[in-house]
Amino acid sequence: MTAVIEQSFARFLKCRECGKEHPPTKLAVCEDCFAPIDMEYDFDSIKLNRKSFINRPRNIWRYRELLPIENSRNIVDLGAGCTPLVKCVNLGEHLGLSNLYIKNDTVNPTYSFKDRPASVAVSKALEFKDRAVGCASTGNLAGAVAAHAGKAGLQCYVLAPSNTERSKFSQVSAYGGKILSIDGTYDDANRLAVLASEEFGWNIVNVTSRPYYVEGSKTMAFEVAEQLGWKTPDQIIIPVASGALLCAMHRGFHQFNKIGLIDDVDVKVNGAQASGCGPVAQAFANRSDSVIPVENPNTIAKSIAIGDPGDGVYVLQTVRSTGGIVGGVSDKEIIEAIKLLARCEGVFSEPAGGVTVALLKKMVEEGKIDKDEITVCCITGNGLKTGEGVIDASENIIQVEATLDALTDKVSKWDGLNASR
Repeated sequence: MTAVIEQSFARFLKCRECGKEHPPTKLAVCEDCFAPIDMEYDFDSIKLNRKSFINRPRNIWRYRELLPIENSRNIVDLGAGCTPLVKCVNLGEHLGLSNLYIKNDTVNPTYSFKDRPASVAVSKALEFKDRAVGCASTGNLAGAVAAHAGKAGLQCYVLAPSNTERSKFSQVSAYGGKILSIDGTYDDANRLAVLASEEFGWNIVNVTSRPYYVEGSKTMAFEVAEQLGWKTPDQIIIPVASGALLCAMHRGFHQFNKIGLIDDVDVKVNGAQASGCGPVAQAFANRSDSVIPVENPNTIAKSIAIGDPGDGVYVLQTVRSTGGIVGGVSDKEIIEAIKLLARCEGVFSEPAGGVTVALLKKMVEEGKIDKDEITVCCITGNGLKTGEGVIDASENIIQVEATLDALTDKVSKWDGLNASR
């Protein structure tokens, strides 16, 4: 059951650069300087304590005071959020860490963290009285928006690179979304999405109403803090595509601090990228303040392959201010990390989650994470969406005739081979 919103505490949109305040209308960027804008709340009027959450719903709307919806009747809720924070004993022992956790967002309704921003964005589209929503997407957001649009009774249009995994296109189609397969990169799809929003009046949620859309992502930070006993971790590792998730989570920790739910924010925020599309990681390595776009991404981590990340410079600012890093990992390291997480903890991640685990492993090897630090790895998407193209199962498949003798022979040979390794 979705909680009733008695009052909205969302007050205005504020420019990150010039500081101008705008009314909370359908606005994508600052009207004066075209910089990103963020939702600001009346924090002084929000009266919450830790006991306030005891009987709240187990979804992102338990944090309703910090989400920008005016009327509860507009909430589109598929049950996103309140995903497990898993203590990783086996993986921790393998890496030499005693306080390792994963935030397992693979179990959201459409199997990625994108259900969080999609739930907020489609709810806001209803408040704006839009008849159609859409998105530019590398796959996960497409499924999330299509699912929420289906429940809301809205038309949905998805613009995605043509090399997006077929399983993700199938998911969108099942929800009734219309797929525009773009011959180009995500950045090409994103540029077309901007034009489509102007030409057809579609609410492209990660463009037209981006300041509202990103508010859903910060709920992952709220949950991590609550699940850790109302405190931040010492280290958190977050995959970086546009950079919106990392910035939103950092903002979420500070919002909890502003209203007194956590005592302080003492967390090193780390960003993980694939080397085949790692413009922010490259800028961090070069100690640069600017992010040079990657024109032709080349990585198996397609869901985070954004060559020109909109929040890239803000990721650099956030990470540096907290003492974290932005690191890149190879496709080989990503695949190894996916297998390691699955075999140690029974969690099958898509490549974006493999990116965070691979960077975790690298940071441990380089002495950047202490053994006893509370460390959280964000696993943002389910491996079943991409597994066939990433994981080669042939090494674990043996053809067997349908007789016990044949089975016994094959098993004994397999066991003998494994024993010799």
